[in-house]
Amino acid sequence: MPYIENSTYSPSFVFKSGHVNTMYRAVFCNPELQYSRKRVELSDGDFVDLDFSTIGSKKLVLLIHGLEGSSNSSYMISLTNELNRNGYDSVSMNLRGCSGEPNRLFCSYHSGKTEDIEEVIDYILKNYHYDELHMVGYSLGGNLTLKYLGEKDRPHINSAVAISTPCDLESTAIKMTAVANKLYLNVFLKTLKEKALQKSEQFPDSFLSKEYLQKIKNFKELDDLYTAPANGFINAEDYWHKASCKQFIPTIKTKSLLINALDDPFFTLESYPIKEAKNNEYFYLETPKYGGHVGFMTYLNTNKLPWCEQRIISFIQHGE
Repeated sequence: MPYIENSTYSPSFVFKSGHVNTMYRAVFCNPELQYSRKRVELSDGDFVDLDFSTIGSKKLVLLIHGLEGSSNSSYMISLTNELNRNGYDSVSMNLRGCSGEPNRLFCSYHSGKTEDIEEVIDYILKNYHYDELHMVGYSLGGNLTLKYLGEKDRPHINSAVAISTPCDLESTAIKMTAVANKLYLNVFLKTLKEKALQKSEQFPDSFLSKEYLQKIKNFKELDDLYTAPANGFINAEDYWHKASCKQFIPTIKTKSLLINALDDPFFTLESYPIKEAKNNEYFYLETPKYGGHVGFMTYLNTNKLPWCEQRIISFIQHGE
């Protein structure tokens, strides 16, 4: 039912380019913040680090970053600062191996690892006493958020927002091989390959081949060689199909908003779940004409709050 075609996002001329919007925030926006860190020991012997920014509120927002991001990503800090200004405590979850310290196990974080989200939320519910708990996920973190909400009822979550989320992982992986996306792909692969090479040294008896890792040129090769087998999937396609959040959207029963810009350079039509939004009263889809990937800048002045942060807080506060 709630498909929002007439978005309020109206950028200046320069940000009517998906590529400019995508790169500008990543390169030029550098907000600052000091966190308080808590380590959560996971049931499989691994760990994740949570970074809190609190003001003594009774309302908490859990933030989940995107691929190769962290609590220090500019979009995470920007939203955290704005949440605090609007009366919310926040906690940013660093996925496995993303907090500045390698994770202990051979496996990695990935787009479908909602068991980690479940353990973190259980930890929060057990150790903290908030009246409200909301979720915000960016890109890969948005996929995790929507998948988590659709796997079963989550009555303890008041609302959720997913930003620039690849709802269909296979089509996104293919789109990333386009010539126009080569720069982005290489940036992602650089650190992903470094982490996989680190695993081959940490676990010298594993199946990982340094020779093959160094030759990886796209997500399919990386996911076939490492991500899929290290995390219990048959191959890249098996991982993509099982981890994609789109199939879980029809069963979401938490009021949720997905914001995917129509000019996002990473997405094909498969990542705009219009039919699912029209058939689920709890799931809102907003598709601004512009915005890029986790961009949504309005002005060149980086001191001005991006539209996306305002929209997230409005949805958390009002549910629409």
